[in-house]
Amino acid sequence: MGKVNEKKTFFDIKASVDGKSADVFILGEITTWAWEEYGEMSSVIFKEKLDAVGDVSTIHLYVNSPGGSVFEGIAIANMLKRHKARVIGHVEALAASIASNIIASCDEVRMPSNSMLMIHNALNGVFGNAKELRKAADDLDRINEVQIETYMAKVSNKATEEQIRALMDEETWISAKEAYELGLCDVVEGANQAVASLTLEQLKQFKNVPKALIVEDKQQNTLSEDERNAILADSKANLTYLQSLNLI
Repeated sequence: MGKVNEKKTFFDIKASVDGKSADVFILGEITTWAWEEYGEMSSVIFKEKLDAVGDVSTIHLYVNSPGGSVFEGIAIANMLKRHKARVIGHVEALAASIASNIIASCDEVRMPSNSMLMIHNALNGVFGNAKELRKAADDLDRINEVQIETYMAKVSNKATEEQIRALMDEETWISAKEAYELGLCDVVEGANQAVASLTLEQLKQFKNVPKALIVEDKQQNTLSEDERNAILADSKANLTYLQSLNLI
């Protein structure tokens, strides 16, 4: 019998040999209905994986995420806060939006020198009348307060609430060194080779994206001439086949 291929996911858990620690990976967008194959992750999936860790004393959480659903992210952050294990958060390249709030919920945060955080006010696409829009704005203010509470618990006395609010108002992209100075990071490590998890579509949601990330994303999404020709040839072959079956 042939070997059955397991579904590849961008969220995974690896237990240590001695069973005392586990590595947890969040390497994609945070959504309510998650497609693990594409790097998406939800609070439901996170809970299932976290429960599978078992009785460990340390959890290493590795994050490279553009953020996503604020409520899913808050749920994940609260799971980590409640867990009896010591949680050490590692920013592989980028922890943006609600992903930065998840990182801030960790007992210790480590960032390579070339990694970044991004914090901003909660966003929402709203359609409705004036009363509904005012309510939506009030709801966003409440969500921001929840996020600020997590950030402030992390920074302790290194930054004031006014500073954090100002950074969120401006959608601020924070280097590892700046995060350390603000108290959002405990250890700055040597640079790594991880690539920030941002697509062109996700980049459009933010207003102050560093140019380096925009160039990097374009490079990731640029096909060579040979690759484009191969795709074109496959498309023509598929078209010819469908025409032979009178399907189109």
